[in-house]
Amino acid sequence: MALGWKLHGDGRTVSASAIVLPEERLSWGRTVGLGIQHVVAMFGATFLVPLITGFPPSTTLLFSGVGTLLFLLITKNRLPSYLGSSFAFLAPIAAATKIGGIPLALSGIIVVGGLLAIVGLIVGLAGSRWIDVLMPPVVSGAIVALIGFNLAPTAKDNFLKQPVIALITLAAIVLTTVVFRGMIGRLSIVVGVVVGYLAAIIGGGVDFSAVGKAAWVGLPTFTLPAFDGGQLAVYLGFLPVVLALIAENVGHVKGVGQLTGRDLTPLTGRALFADGISTVLAGIGGGSATTTYGENIGVMAATRVFSTAAYWVAGIAAILLGLSPKIGAVISTIPAGVLGGATTALYGLIGVIGIRIWVENRVDFAKPKNQLTAGIALIMGIADFTFGFGGATFGGIIIGTVAAIVVYHLMDLIGRARGTEGGVVPHGVQHGSDPAGDAPRDRVGPEGAGRDRVAD
Repeated sequence: MALGWKLHGDGRTVSASAIVLPEERLSWGRTVGLGIQHVVAMFGATFLVPLITGFPPSTTLLFSGVGTLLFLLITKNRLPSYLGSSFAFLAPIAAATKIGGIPLALSGIIVVGGLLAIVGLIVGLAGSRWIDVLMPPVVSGAIVALIGFNLAPTAKDNFLKQPVIALITLAAIVLTTVVFRGMIGRLSIVVGVVVGYLAAIIGGGVDFSAVGKAAWVGLPTFTLPAFDGGQLAVYLGFLPVVLALIAENVGHVKGVGQLTGRDLTPLTGRALFADGISTVLAGIGGGSATTTYGENIGVMAATRVFSTAAYWVAGIAAILLGLSPKIGAVISTIPAGVLGGATTALYGLIGVIGIRIWVENRVDFAKPKNQLTAGIALIMGIADFTFGFGGATFGGIIIGTVAAIVVYHLMDLIGRARGTEGGVVPHGVQHGSDPAGDAPRDRVGPEGAGRDRVAD
C-alpha cells in the first residue's frame, strides 16, 4: 500500500467533468481544508451518540479518528471513508447500561465488532453474494427502519424535558435543510444543534462549570469493558446491529464505486473487517462503536474530491480533538432539549433510510412475502415487542430482526415449493404497478442524517 498521492492537475481546481481519485490529491492546503470539512460533516451526528449513551465525547472522537486511519490502512488506502459513531447501537447500549452500566455495554460493542470482523474475513474468502441472499433489500430495509423507529420513545423523552428548546432545534434543522444548498444544507444537524444550544444559553439552561475546570490538552477518559456470561439476552440484543453494519458498509463500498466509476466490490471484505476491528478497539477503550458515514460521502459527491489524503487529515484532526478534555466538556453541556430536537430528526431519518433501501431497490410490495416481512418486523420493532425465555428478555429490535429474516425466507421457500411465490394481495391492501421483484441491487447504507448523501 502506497501512502503517496499523485497531484491532480494543478492541485487547485477540479473541472466539472473530472473527479479527484482516491490515489490523487489537491494541494496540501486544500487537502487540509477538505479534511477539516469531513470532520465537521460527521461531527453533528457523531457527538450525539456519546451524549445519548453517557460515553465520554472526547473518547469517542479519539477512537473515531483512530478507526478512520485503521480503515484506510486495511483497505489499502483505496476506499475513502470516515468512521463515525453508529446510531444502530443506541437501543442495545441503553438496555445493557440499565443492567450492568457502561462496562457491560462496551462488552456488547466488542462482541458486535468481533462478529463483523469475522464476517469481513468470510466475505474476503467467499465473496459478498451470500449477504444479498440472506438479507435481500426487503429484509435489510426492514431491519434498518425498525432500528430507527424503535428509538422514538427516547427522542420523545428528551424532547418533552425542554419542549421549547427542542422545537427551536428541530425547526432549525428543517429550515436549514430546505433553505440552504450545498455544504450548509448537508450540515443541517450541526446548524440545528448550534441554534438550539445558543437558545438554551440565552435561556440560562446551560451549566459551564465543568468546562472551566477542564484542561485544554490531556488524555480522555478510558473505561474498561466488563463481560458477564450470565447476560446472554443482553448480548443477543446486540446481534441485529451486525446486520445493520453489514448493510451500511456494503452500501458504502457500492456508493463510492458508483461515484468513482470503479468496481470496489473486492474491498467489501476489507471494509467489514476494518469497521469490525475499529469497533472492537473503541469498545476496549470506552468509545462509541464505529461505522461508515453518509455525511462524508455527501461531501465527496459535492466536491468531487475522493482523495484518501483528506481522510487521513480528518482522522488526525479527530484524534487531536479527542485529546482536548475542554472540547469534550463543552459537548457534554448540550442540554436534553437540544438532543430531543436533533434525535427526533435523526431517528426518523434512520427509519426512512430503511424505506429508501426498499425504494432504490424497487422492492415489489405487491408480493405478500414482502408485505408481511416488512409489516411484521416494523410492528415488532416500533411497539418494542418483548419476549422472555429462560430468564432472558429479548426486545423489539432483535425480535423484529429475527422475524424479518424468518418470515421472508420461510414464505419464499414455501411459495417456491408450492408454486404460489407470486401470492395474492390481501383484501383491502393497495399497491402500485411497479413490476420489479425483490432481487438484490445496489443499496444505500443507513448511518447519519439527511441522506441526499449518496451512500453510507
